[in-house]
Amino acid sequence: MAVRLDELDRKILAELQADASQTLDEIAAKVGSSKTPVWNRIRKMRDAGVIGPTTVILDPEALGLEACFFVLIRTSEHESEWQKRFLETLRRRPEVLEAHRLAGEIDYILKVQVANARAYDDFYQALISEVRIFNVTALLSMERIKSTTAYPVLPDQTATGSA
Repeated sequence: MAVRLDELDRKILAELQADASQTLDEIAAKVGSSKTPVWNRIRKMRDAGVIGPTTVILDPEALGLEACFFVLIRTSEHESEWQKRFLETLRRRPEVLEAHRLAGEIDYILKVQVANARAYDDFYQALISEVRIFNVTALLSMERIKSTTAYPVLPDQTATGSA
């Protein structure tokens, strides 16, 4: 269920997404408030689950992880035991940055960041040795055009009654 956020909450969230290392004073000045109300709102949004853990964003190329593959997986296995084993396998693999279960002909899509094609093949071989998969298609990203962790913090559409 969505949490109701006002304009000040949304401004605070936009600032935190831009740079969570800002001080409360810096955020307060940018959103037109004072430090204590900003802190209280951040705490409430954290308690409500709107704000998760604070992390840093690393540059994969600086770490030598230059190859990003999108991996499309089709399976003929749909039992809960297979799914449990598959999900555990994905969670153990640090190179899997994202995993999504899909509607349609493809069952899962993974975002996998590795050093190169050989490292991807090592990942692939380990994956298929742990779980049975009907079909795997790997697509190499040639260029990262846009990458963000920031969600759009849009004005509350329900508050104005517009759709």
